[in-house]
Amino acid sequence: MKKNKKAIIFSVLTIVLIFVGKYVYDMNINHNFETITAGKVYKSGVIPPDEIESYVKKYHIKSIVDLRMPGTNDLVLNPEKMGELQAEREAVSKIDGVNYFSNPSEQVPNEKNIQVFTKIMDDKANYPVLIHCYHGTGRAEMYSALYRIEYENFTNEQARSGVRTLIKWSSFDDGKPKGEYLKAYKSRKQLAEEKQ
Repeated sequence: MKKNKKAIIFSVLTIVLIFVGKYVYDMNINHNFETITAGKVYKSGVIPPDEIESYVKKYHIKSIVDLRMPGTNDLVLNPEKMGELQAEREAVSKIDGVNYFSNPSEQVPNEKNIQVFTKIMDDKANYPVLIHCYHGTGRAEMYSALYRIEYENFTNEQARSGVRTLIKWSSFDDGKPKGEYLKAYKSRKQLAEEKQ
């Protein structure tokens, strides 16, 4: 019986260490960088200014869409500070041929955010695009889903399911503001069809 208990404790600790290691890697080494559509759209959390150029070169990124919104006093979801945005803007300005777009957004976009975002994404010269927020797990995923709905003809549910490995109990779950927003979102194509 003691061997079974030790095996269970060891197994649980191993699983916890794997998840902690993955979290540390994603947040601090990989910056939650992920391919949304190869050669077109990528998403991430904040990439330190001295590392941005390496990502730009590796993925041939031509535009960075920064969704951070400083000054909200939300230290969990929006812990960014204005100086961090300025440091990124300066780092990007030193890289030839890369555009920096600021589109400050809450966790759930408003109509102005959508207009700015679609204007950027409508311009083929802006691709490949990196969409990022602070953590890379909220706003960046939201806008990645919106990109898929608007430009890749994903259904709302396909796009919502594509943002997380596990939707249940996440901020994109049923009944949560981000989940409900994505379920109800209407693309420009849908809106145009409704007017006919």
